[in-house]
Amino acid sequence: MSLETVGPTRVLPCGSIATWPHFTVLRDEVIELLGPASGKLYVDATLGAGGHAEAILEVPGTRVIGLDQDESALHLASARLSRFGDRLKLVHGRFGSLEEHMTLLGVDRAHGLVADVGLSSMQLDQGERGMSFRFEGPLDMRMDRSRGETAIELIERLNDDQLADLIFRYGDERRSRRIARCIKQAQGRHQLRTTLDLRRAVVRAVGPARVGGVDPATRTFQALRVAVNRELDELASLLATAPKILKPGGVVAIICFHSLEDRLVKHGLRDGAAWQPLTKKPVVPSEAELAKNARSRSAKLRAACRLLSGSSPDASGPAGDDASSAARHEKQETDT
Repeated sequence: MSLETVGPTRVLPCGSIATWPHFTVLRDEVIELLGPASGKLYVDATLGAGGHAEAILEVPGTRVIGLDQDESALHLASARLSRFGDRLKLVHGRFGSLEEHMTLLGVDRAHGLVADVGLSSMQLDQGERGMSFRFEGPLDMRMDRSRGETAIELIERLNDDQLADLIFRYGDERRSRRIARCIKQAQGRHQLRTTLDLRRAVVRAVGPARVGGVDPATRTFQALRVAVNRELDELASLLATAPKILKPGGVVAIICFHSLEDRLVKHGLRDGAAWQPLTKKPVVPSEAELAKNARSRSAKLRAACRLLSGSSPDASGPAGDDASSAARHEKQETDT
């Protein structure tokens, strides 16, 4: 597949590639909140396998910019969405730099934005990515394998205390000191090359017992993945950018899978000068969805509508279709 390059923004044309099993989390709930309509432009900031973008594009006349830092996911999505032709633009990049990517594409503002933050099942299930201890693989953990520091490089760079702080902060792991010490000891003995080596180091520190059905290495792997991919920094940048790239009345819908992310989104969408909340509480998967995709159990969806600059959540008036969208969303939520 050829690549068209626009500055640092890499634009991929649609092509063909093997498919990968994928379940789109909270698909219907996202579409209900976005309310895609003909002639409008939407951004899927975490394209993945393209499920949310596909649902938007199934509404005739819609257009989508699909962004992902994982190039393999973009190639997969390009096959799935090829039937939509030039209504879809695929971009290789981080969503924290969304405003820059849109500028390079000559796009000012969009009518809606969706982001499904964190790892996809595809990434977790590919052992060569090193994301999970379920499969043996190199200690990489990067979503974008074309750049950045790998997990093993990060571990080698940090001292014991720095690594312990990272595991505590991003993994909420109370035993982070012991874990960090055992990881660094394994590294010093050249016994830290794969995901299974890392899990063994954690087990040496805290034992093999599962707490509440959770593997003892789960929090450590989460912390390293968050740090390697700068997930919280990227999310904070996206939240700061969203008001700038959405038209008045435009909707942002963000799905998170752990409390650190959800806390950022919750507070970011509380800005009454910019947002009218559309979800008083996070939307979670239905029992029917959980039966099909157990991995969606941690998902939480929050959404808000972009207000006119200087307006309040109670403001209303003849400001046009986009500007009055917030009031319509508020009424819909009251009615339901």
